[in-house]
Amino acid sequence: MQKQYKLTEERLRNLQDELIYLRTVREKEVAEQIKEARSFGDLSENSEYDEAKNEQGRLFSRMVELEDIIAHAVVLQPDNLDTDQVVAGCRVRVQDLDSQEQEEYAVVGSQEANPLENRISDESPFGRALVGSRVGDDVSFEVPAGVLRYRILGIQI
Repeated sequence: MQKQYKLTEERLRNLQDELIYLRTVREKEVAEQIKEARSFGDLSENSEYDEAKNEQGRLFSRMVELEDIIAHAVVLQPDNLDTDQVVAGCRVRVQDLDSQEQEEYAVVGSQEANPLENRISDESPFGRALVGSRVGDDVSFEVPAGVLRYRILGIQI
């Protein structure tokens, strides 16, 4: 079964825009770099040509990756989310049971995760522990430093 990517509508649009940019602008720029590097002569000792070809490979690789993500995207619809339990697309307020500190996280798909912005993937150890849990539940998960334990205080869209 093909992997599905859980995305917000905004993130899907951003990826589509990036793909359009890569196809229309960046691909032409890289083709021009290759053309220019070829004009320098002997390709076997031409580092500019090698670098341009490597850039072309990275470009095509990213385009294929974006096409796959877009083709298999599942858009999270906030109107259809249930606030009875933690699901991708919701925000969850938790309390660390060791330090008693409270924090709020957005549970998102792996393509939107950014721990520095408290956006955790539903596929991460913390995200997997949270998904399906309800307010009042205690969840725990292992990290290299040991086991972290949290209590779910609130769930919202």
